Amino acid sequence: MDSTARQSPLHDRHAQLGASFTDFGGWLMPVRYTSDLAEHHAVRSAAGLFDISHMAEFWVHDGRAADFLDYVLAGRVSTLEIGKAKYSLVLAEDGGIIDDVIVYRTGEQYFLVVANAGNRDAVAEALAAARTAWPRILPFLDGPVEGDWSGVAGSEVPRVEDLTEQTALIAVQGPRAREVLEALPDLDLSEPAPRAGEPRAPWELADLSYYAARAARWRDADLLVARTGYTGEDGFELLAPAGVAGELWDALLVAGEPFGLVPAGLAARDTLRLEAGMPLYGHELGRGIRPAQAGLGRVVAADKADFVGKNAVADEGAPVLVGLVSEGRRAGRAGYGVFAGDGRVGRDRVGEVTSGALSPTLGHPIAMAYVSPAASALGTELAIDVRGTRIPATVTALPFYRRKK
Repeated sequence: MDSTARQSPLHDRHAQLGASFTDFGGWLMPVRYTSDLAEHHAVRSAAGLFDISHMAEFWVHDGRAADFLDYVLAGRVSTLEIGKAKYSLVLAEDGGIIDDVIVYRTGEQYFLVVANAGNRDAVAEALAAARTAWPRILPFLDGPVEGDWSGVAGSEVPRVEDLTEQTALIAVQGPRAREVLEALPDLDLSEPAPRAGEPRAPWELADLSYYAARAARWRDADLLVARTGYTGEDGFELLAPAGVAGELWDALLVAGEPFGLVPAGLAARDTLRLEAGMPLYGHELGRGIRPAQAGLGRVVAADKADFVGKNAVADEGAPVLVGLVSEGRRAGRAGYGVFAGDGRVGRDRVGEVTSGALSPTLGHPIAMAYVSPAASALGTELAIDVRGTRIPATVTALPFYRRKK
């Protein structure tokens, strides 16, 4: 492991719980505490507690922050309601994916952008580049202009702050996640009133919809409670000051014990997100992948006046992301070849697995892979080369697992 890897504010807690660690995105994070399978099943049947403090957080605010993010991101966030969240992409000019992010709107011109740990610098650079170019870009966001547009007011440039080192992010995921939070002592579900001097406004977890977030307090600390996650289950993510993360983690473990809450590591998080058909940067997403290839064309608001990557030219013959299911117990892994036909040797290679595992929930192998468009139709019979043996696999719709509501 890289000795220079950053440590989460919860590192000592993980060590006390006997976690095994791995370097992930430049952070030393818990990969498991006891058993990958036990932690996976706990999240599907009860609840799991994840430290995701390695994620990067950027606070984008003031000026025309909403229009600014419309330019930086592939999606349209200016129409997002206050208190709502949205999945989006940071694109390069050629349309390649720099990162996938979640954007939370907390005020008229206040946004929290949560990025992947390994892409923190790349997203920071994308935001900085857009700030630099903002006076030149701004007129075009209001519609094509002619003539001299120099002298645009610099005061409309939004501010961007990197909050990663100051914050912790803790996820409670699973069908009993809400019960865990409802049992957490000292959790004050209220948010500041719109006008000074008025009392805080109470709210209920049951009223917090999926991809929504509200302010709250725990003891003396401000929290952002979001109903988001990366497991395919109901759940919440708590953004807290790094200084209270340890005590909050401890309190959640105690409050969640009657509901089956267990700490869960990155190994379980990976099989959970794979079952849910959620892409992982570096596997299903990357600089050489366009959104449409990854099935994320819907994320791009192509009718916006301008945004980074708008003028990228689509490659009609590029590989596309599919789901593959097999029988038996042998699963394809990232990098394994995908071949046409029924598994007989000699058939053409049509793609490559990006993620794969023996699904703990479904009990059979599942994988995501990029294959040629001609081999991507649902029901197409393909084969995965698993260490020299061709394992038949069928193209299937994503996700592999969908929770019951």
